Amino acid sequence: MRRYSSLLQSAKLHTMAEKKHKLVGKQLPDVTLFEGVKNKVKVRELFGNKVGVILAVPGAFTPGCSKVHLPGYIENYEKILKLGADKIACISCNDAFVMEAWGKDMKAEGKVRMLADVRRDFTKALDMEVDLSKQMGSIRSKRYSLICRDGVITHFNEEEGGEIKNSAAGVIIGQLKAMQGKL
Repeated sequence: MRRYSSLLQSAKLHTMAEKKHKLVGKQLPDVTLFEGVKNKVKVRELFGNKVGVILAVPGAFTPGCSKVHLPGYIENYEKILKLGADKIACISCNDAFVMEAWGKDMKAEGKVRMLADVRRDFTKALDMEVDLSKQMGSIRSKRYSLICRDGVITHFNEEEGGEIKNSAAGVIIGQLKAMQGKL
């Protein structure tokens, strides 16, 4: 009975991983984010005619984001690029000052673009808002990662609860490997 239960659990997890997210096939939102204090970045221009990786986090300087999520992308930057990605960006619903400081603190410069979704335009357009008023004082972004090609989402990895599994750098690396020959 225990072995059967284990097999069912494994099959369930595999099926969940294979399930296509509702955003796959959709174009990235046509919004402007902030990189640093003065630089405005148009998302569609940044990822147009490119393969891009985006990770979104609930907040800069938070434990899970600073200890696990963002470091995985920084550490695997070269591997992700070798597998076909042209750019990696981290998006959070923080102000540009905070994102810039966090990027410097994490040594993300030249590897992961740190983009502030100040008005939550990107987050709203993807329907990824989550009310974290009690924990973090405001509405934030859910945690997720995605791959886009020519501005169209090809893979979308949304997290459940506070976990960092589906959206981790290792998952993106596996997805990019599976895309080899299709890029």
